[in-house]
Amino acid sequence: MEGRFERLLNIMPLIGIFRGITPSEVVAVVDAAVACGLHIVEVPLNSPDALISIGRLAKRYGPEVMVGAGTVTSTAEVAAVAEAGGELIVTPYARGAIVKLAKELGLTAIPGALSPTEVAEMIDCGADAVKLFPAEMSPPAVVKALRAVLPARYPLIPVGGLDVGNLAAYWRAGASGFGLGSALYRPGDDAAKVAQNAAALVGCMRGLI
Repeated sequence: MEGRFERLLNIMPLIGIFRGITPSEVVAVVDAAVACGLHIVEVPLNSPDALISIGRLAKRYGPEVMVGAGTVTSTAEVAAVAEAGGELIVTPYARGAIVKLAKELGLTAIPGALSPTEVAEMIDCGADAVKLFPAEMSPPAVVKALRAVLPARYPLIPVGGLDVGNLAAYWRAGASGFGLGSALYRPGDDAAKVAQNAAALVGCMRGLI
């Protein structure tokens, strides 16, 4: 049975990463991206007062937008994100304990991984998807090779250094979606700039799916 995360990823295979955003601007900026078609967004925990931002977004959106945290590096942070109302846990590297706790709390877990061994370990831990990070070290040829040995349809999501210029190559290689950071938002970007970036990225993606 298709879960909510997979359903939203299938609608628009992009995850918006708003690293460095502040609570005072988060609603307006993320609203701009959501209006352009994003359904999954994350605020990395190394952003200013990230849990406040996550809480504001979680209260704002209904079931058609999934809100969570990126750069989660400890089980204590998983619990804090859940308490703030976040539903998504994204890690920068493979940490089985984080994945297991996230799943126990009913959250969606997307751990980072780089090697085939790490990818397999995170699948075994119950991860809903695996984030290939950094994507600069996992070019499309690597994605294609991994896709040949992964469970059918298992979500593989490259993150890092992605923009409209290279999404197509990764998509053709078998990527299931993409995490977009600086191509979507850089600290200080206003809602208008994010809307411009999001429209270009969503338009590119719609031309591929």
